[in-house]
This record gives sequence, C-alpha cells and structure tokens, in this order.
Amino acid sequence: MSKTKSIRMALAVAALVFVSVASSHAFMTHENKLTFSGPVALPGVVLPAGSYSFDVMDDNSSLDVVIVRNASRTKTYYLGFTNTIARPKALPANTAVTFGETTANTAPPIAVWYPIGQSIGHQFLYR
Repeated sequence: MSKTKSIRMALAVAALVFVSVASSHAFMTHENKLTFSGPVALPGVVLPAGSYSFDVMDDNSSLDVVIVRNASRTKTYYLGFTNTIARPKALPANTAVTFGETTANTAPPIAVWYPIGQSIGHQFLYR
C-alpha cells in the first residue's frame, strides 16, 4: 500500500471515529441552544438564521471539540477543533458569542462561543 493510500485510510478511519462519537449523546457534557436573527459563519459553513445546539465533546478530554447542530440535534452543521480561551472579565455573563470582522454582505464569523455559566470559551479556528 502506498504512503498516500495509508494516509487516506488513516484519515477515513479518524473521520469515522469522529462521526461515531458525535452521534453519541454520552460524550456531550453541556449544551447551549442559540438563536440567530441572521446568517452567521463557522469555519467552512454559513448557518442561516435560526436556532442551533452548540455542544462540547467530553470535557475530560484534552481535545477541544465543538459540535453545532440544528435545535433538535438531528443534523450536524459543524464539528471541529477549537482553542479554549478565558472569558474576558468585561464581557457580560449573558454574552454567548463574539463575532469576528467581515466584509459587507457576508455572514459575520463567530469568533468565540462562551457556554452559559462557563468562564472559558471556544475560539473557532479559521484559515
């Protein structure tokens, strides 16, 4: 088997593991439902206006993985790594997200999601 095929096989297995974990509710440690009045962006996807479920995968893991699904948690829109960052002291406790800069007529990117009641946030990784 060539090196390229080996790498592709490893990536496929890793993706399958992530999909399996994402579909298991046992690994979800807390969930937040957020509603947006207009479209917003996450890395690689634009979410139309509506309600979404933001979850953190296993808090006991060193991986900082966030999954975003529709409000009924039946469709996944985003599953990816994030950076954990502290909530700024000046940020009101009821602020769930902060946005990054955008150009006119494009969906504002969610820069950081702050789970309700948490002192940390999850910074999305854009390239």
